[in-house]
Amino acid sequence: MFIGEYNHSVDPKGRLAIPAKFRLLLKKGAVVTRGLDSCLAIYPRDVWDKVGKKLASIPSSKTDNRSYARFMLAGAMEVAFDSQGRIMLPEYLRKFAAIKKSVIIAGLYDKLEVWDAEKWDNYRADTEKNSNRIAEALGDLGV
Repeated sequence: MFIGEYNHSVDPKGRLAIPAKFRLLLKKGAVVTRGLDSCLAIYPRDVWDKVGKKLASIPSSKTDNRSYARFMLAGAMEVAFDSQGRIMLPEYLRKFAAIKKSVIIAGLYDKLEVWDAEKWDNYRADTEKNSNRIAEALGDLGV
């Protein structure tokens, strides 16, 4: 399981070191794609296979269905670790997430998110400010 926040940086070639404890969970392969809220999502290969199948199976007769499937699937890229535990973040994904150098890697149980550090700070501050309202809404879902 992926949990926690980790400060890292992307080198000028677009390589990102993944925390060592997460590399074991990604040893069978990983996929990086566009995430929601202008971040990137990194999925273990087995989780991505399930997500990809779900996305490919949604009816394409609705515009929003097609758009979301394209957003996720066309943006996806398989990634592999180099000898130093780094993955290459493609330029088009770095541009999408406005990633410059400093990033936050956030563990979200079955996937990782990669955020530009400044965007993460703003997002986290806003979420913390609204945490009571968010908790109440989740209570209706049984969380």
